[in-house]
Amino acid sequence: MSLRVAVQMDPLESINIAGDSSFALMVAAQARGHSVWHYDVKTLAYEDGRITAHAAPVTVQRVEGDHFTMGERRRIDLATDIDVVLMRQDPPFHLGYISSALLLDRLKGTTLVMNDPREVVNAPEKMFVLDFARFMPPTLIARELADIRDFQQKHGAVVVKPLHGNGGKAIFKVEADGGNLSALSEVFNQTWPEPHMVQPFLPEVALGDKRIVLVDGEFAGAINRKPGEGEFRSNLAQGGYAEATELTPHEEEICAAMGPELKRRGLVFVGIDVIGGKYLTEINVTSPTGIMAIDKFNGTDTPARLWEAFEARHAAMH
Repeated sequence: MSLRVAVQMDPLESINIAGDSSFALMVAAQARGHSVWHYDVKTLAYEDGRITAHAAPVTVQRVEGDHFTMGERRRIDLATDIDVVLMRQDPPFHLGYISSALLLDRLKGTTLVMNDPREVVNAPEKMFVLDFARFMPPTLIARELADIRDFQQKHGAVVVKPLHGNGGKAIFKVEADGGNLSALSEVFNQTWPEPHMVQPFLPEVALGDKRIVLVDGEFAGAINRKPGEGEFRSNLAQGGYAEATELTPHEEEICAAMGPELKRRGLVFVGIDVIGGKYLTEINVTSPTGIMAIDKFNGTDTPARLWEAFEARHAAMH
């Protein structure tokens, strides 16, 4: 069955087609006979019970510099004109992100939105992971300097992160002497109104920060990301590099523990991060990435597997 697919994402002009997971999903949708539309989240609107967006039909192809053709943009009704919406705009997860997700949640029962927007709101990456704290390193969420200093003195070198950051940005390492902790705390408190996440620095990050992708709660593939020279962050966006990998028994246990909950929540495309084969650090549900690198190393087709899951959920609605 051909579906009408709208992708809520950043401008197509700016993406890197070699690694962009949203583009890969668009290519896969088109290959399966689905029509594809693109719109910017800023055009999302509610009026008299209708959820609309200014969208344009697109045709995509894997040709660098000529990767899409876009038709005329017009206002469409996401309930009557579209069967599936992919919520794929980049984080950060802020009030704008939450507001758009809550608007899309009003399509429930008519249009399938993936990931489930209400559950995306309920599952911020660094908060949802606390449900699986038994797999995490020691973790503090706080903004009071005294609390952060007590934690740092207990654990030595620590890493301080924004609670709703993304892409490895603004992650700082504080050495065991705690020298810059008060200044860093001031900057964080002035920049963000929410508390911050603090964890011990894990030397195991040198072994890799594994991105594991789950599709409807089932393991679909993984890559191991290692820090670039002079870096402790392994995010590919921060100069890290990827290598092929397999799951350890402990990582299999982590996936098995969270899989049923992801499926129940309608979090179909999820990327989790595990450091050194031991420590779960994030559950990425807003706009997960990494499937292109995974498929390159493993010879898999994760976009097709995701579409099988989306199509099955859409069929179950009707």
